[in-house]
Amino acid sequence: MRYMMKQKLFSWGDDFCIKDESGVDRFFVDGKAFSFGNQLSFEDMAGNELCFIKQVVFSLGQNYEIYKDGQLWATVSKELFTFFHASFEIEERGAPALQAEGDFIYHRYTFMRGAKPVAEVSMEFFTLADTYGVDILDGEEDVLILACTVVIDMACHQKD
Repeated sequence: MRYMMKQKLFSWGDDFCIKDESGVDRFFVDGKAFSFGNQLSFEDMAGNELCFIKQVVFSLGQNYEIYKDGQLWATVSKELFTFFHASFEIEERGAPALQAEGDFIYHRYTFMRGAKPVAEVSMEFFTLADTYGVDILDGEEDVLILACTVVIDMACHQKD
């Protein structure tokens, strides 16, 4: 499945929608502006919370936790010591880890589970200049990949 997101779409406290490839709103992301640390709720269009993302405030580097049904679902960590690029490790409860690598500044990177690519993020999917796509392999958890994409976007573009 392919989803559309806006470049520089998010700053804490902002709300936005994630669309499917035909332009229909599929998910709503609600930024929590007045919370301790950065937090957001990832919801379906009926307002049901699918997961909750919060920044780990007192940690070395940029770390985020993703909760589903009140339980820790995954952690997203930006690797501290990489040369010429960024790399993210996603530890998902009960599943092999994901790694996201590529050119995060220009929104061209791949999510890998072991040696297998499971999702690709690229601005090349759409003709709109400020839009990029997230193409997720069937059988993967769309909500988790999209939530991780939002986290990566925030971590890589927090000063924009």
